[in-house]
Amino acid sequence: MKDSIRFILNGEDITLSDVHPSEMLLDFLRLRRRLTGTKEGCAEGDCGACTVLVGRLLDGKLFYETVNACIRLLGSLNGTHVVTVEHLAARNGTLHPVQQAMVDYHGSQCGFCTPGFVMSLYGLWLSNEKPGRAEIEKALQGNLCRCTGYEPIVKAAEAVSRARPSTLFDPLEKTRSEIVSRLWAMHTRETITIVSGEDRLIVPGSVEALARVLADEPQATVIAGSTDVGLWVTKQMRALSPAIFINHLNELQAIKTTDGGVTIGAGVTYTKAFEILAPKVPTLGDLINRIGGEQVRNMGTIGGNIANGSPIGDSPPPLIALGATLKLRSATGTRMLRLEDYFVEYGKQDRKPGEFVESVFMPYPAEGSQFAVYKITKRRDEDITAVLGAFYLTLDEAGDVNDIRIAFGGMAGTPKRARTVESDLIGKPWNEETVDRARDAFDADFQPLTDWRATAEYRQLTAKNLLRRFYLETVGTPVELKRFEGVA
Repeated sequence: MKDSIRFILNGEDITLSDVHPSEMLLDFLRLRRRLTGTKEGCAEGDCGACTVLVGRLLDGKLFYETVNACIRLLGSLNGTHVVTVEHLAARNGTLHPVQQAMVDYHGSQCGFCTPGFVMSLYGLWLSNEKPGRAEIEKALQGNLCRCTGYEPIVKAAEAVSRARPSTLFDPLEKTRSEIVSRLWAMHTRETITIVSGEDRLIVPGSVEALARVLADEPQATVIAGSTDVGLWVTKQMRALSPAIFINHLNELQAIKTTDGGVTIGAGVTYTKAFEILAPKVPTLGDLINRIGGEQVRNMGTIGGNIANGSPIGDSPPPLIALGATLKLRSATGTRMLRLEDYFVEYGKQDRKPGEFVESVFMPYPAEGSQFAVYKITKRRDEDITAVLGAFYLTLDEAGDVNDIRIAFGGMAGTPKRARTVESDLIGKPWNEETVDRARDAFDADFQPLTDWRATAEYRQLTAKNLLRRFYLETVGTPVELKRFEGVA
């Protein structure tokens, strides 16, 4: 058993045995290392001023991803390469092309947000040699600017991709093989435990070790992407000890596809899930693109979104509508259950002491079925859901409803199906009269609350109107609806 975490910071190997479970990467960079180019703006993963890159090995390859340092816990960094804005320029002061483009195209005014924009554009520069306008805007979803406006920043990104120079000077490209070797040397199957007073931080060496640790520590906080847990610390000052970090476990990051569906490991990030799901089920790709910014999608996991049981989590309603099943694991074995049965009531899930979410199986929509997901927010991108409705429909040859599954988030204490509405629709002709009658059944299924995102009245009316929208799209007004002719 080890008592320290190891990672690379820019070009330096770091070994830490004094890590508190709640310590953020941003605080470590600014306070311990005086790397003050990384800024704190919102402390909740929303503004992007704290953006850094984190490189990690996955399936033997090195990937660099933008992350929010303000909600990335230091204990999650074992075996990674952290890159800050200070690492980009050459030793003689020559700016990296991304930085120089920001200067040339006047992409900065007050400059507070500029390092975060630079790091987001640098992450795009590393992963996409010729990004289009839409890809640039997607990469910048998680970065907010109060004064410059985004057009000069987008023009800088377009310019640096047009005149892309040799990568021999680039600090990451020229050292990639060296970094891979150094990260492999840091890899361990031993469990790491760091004790700080009465607090403990645990990094299991394997999934089996995770199960053993949870058997002994059933009340521990299990942390994957920390896009939610991070705010428990920065906004609520909650204690996390004992904290168990699992984002490094490759066994939980597997995606397995079959003809009938896809099994997604609990540690798969939204970004990695998008690569598989978007081509197969474009509706889910559209939804993932609206979950936070790029930094949040690089950190957050579908398994974590399910495990924490939030009533406004974006992934459970569509997965429930598609008939997903959940695999739970503990030291004594595994068990399967329907995803909808996992959510018991607000703050309570069907997870026994010592159990953790291992994977979720999502069936593909059946041939000829119709599936839509509607996310309602105050702003379109990078916002928390007020209401999210997912609809899955199959009709028989006569045009009657053979099966319909309707699941909502934001309408109850858990993600929940509209069972009464479904019953009113099944076996009936799929027409305007049937749908209009069924709208009233929402009052029996949901009694939503009023909060700062929406009133109860707004939520109830929205749910009813989304059913009508879904119907209208199925009969000839396509907007987000996708009709499936089989998955390739």
